[in-house]
Amino acid sequence: MPLQNRIAPTGEIVATEHRGTFTGNRGIIHDPATRTLLNKRWSSPAWLTCVCEFRGRRREVMSRRSWTELFFLDEATAFAAGHRPCFYCRRDDANRFRAAWETGNGVSDLSAKAMDAVLHVERLDRGRKRLHELPMSLAELPDGTMVQLNGESYLAAAGKTLRWSFAGYERADVTAPAMLLTPPSTVRAFQSGYRPVLHQSAAAALG
Repeated sequence: MPLQNRIAPTGEIVATEHRGTFTGNRGIIHDPATRTLLNKRWSSPAWLTCVCEFRGRRREVMSRRSWTELFFLDEATAFAAGHRPCFYCRRDDANRFRAAWETGNGVSDLSAKAMDAVLHVERLDRGRKRLHELPMSLAELPDGTMVQLNGESYLAAAGKTLRWSFAGYERADVTAPAMLLTPPSTVRAFQSGYRPVLHQSAAAALG
């Protein structure tokens, strides 16, 4: 029976047999005795994206009162949900993201705490996923940005759109107006050069 620890671009946490390529956390949000989620969906404004393997360390998922291991199809999914790279296990990526975030958002000497505060406002609307107006046309969105239309999530890549699922991406052109899932400050970081890691199915869907 799969554990409830897979993250959708909307930030929803579900149980599915499909595996992710990144892990991460939002603090402690599970009961280790039952390996089930608590009612809350975050306990810290630092929503992180981590690598699944780090220095040979192995964790039994949701088995102790430590951070709750959550999993993402890819980094674009994690960003859409409101996460950012971890400064511990992904220091180089985190520093590159912070530099691009600073450039894109017109700030400098930004602390991780300050960045988390901005992201927390952009990711949530009274406990639910906050949607935003598109800052530009779909074709102009930087690669890795995700949008929502009619309850479906789509990835923008190479000027095209791909439908997201826990299994991967498939080509699906979006013609109607969509709403932005990825936090606007993160989109501006993408515009300033940060390129999120995409699941291998994205390249196949793009042909």
